[in-house]
Amino acid sequence: MDFISILSIFVLACFVGYYVVWSVTPALHTPLMAVTNAISSVIIVGALIAAATAGVPQAKWIGLVAVALASVNIFGGFAVTERMLAMYKKKERKG
Repeated sequence: MDFISILSIFVLACFVGYYVVWSVTPALHTPLMAVTNAISSVIIVGALIAAATAGVPQAKWIGLVAVALASVNIFGGFAVTERMLAMYKKKERKG
């Protein structure tokens, strides 16, 4: 595939992702975050495999960057999910 085809697929995926995320009702955001975390986990596994089998040193560095960014996405997703779930918990009354 040439660069224009790959770029076109990337741009279309960005638009589809944007409209899918912003059209989700608030009640479904927590499950959506869980799925996003699972996808990032798959990205980490793929990046580790790609970096391990790469013959070019630059590919190993790109794999390391992919692992780091996906890790930030996973931990950030868990933090946001935890905050969202905390909003639904009943607060204890004192006094």
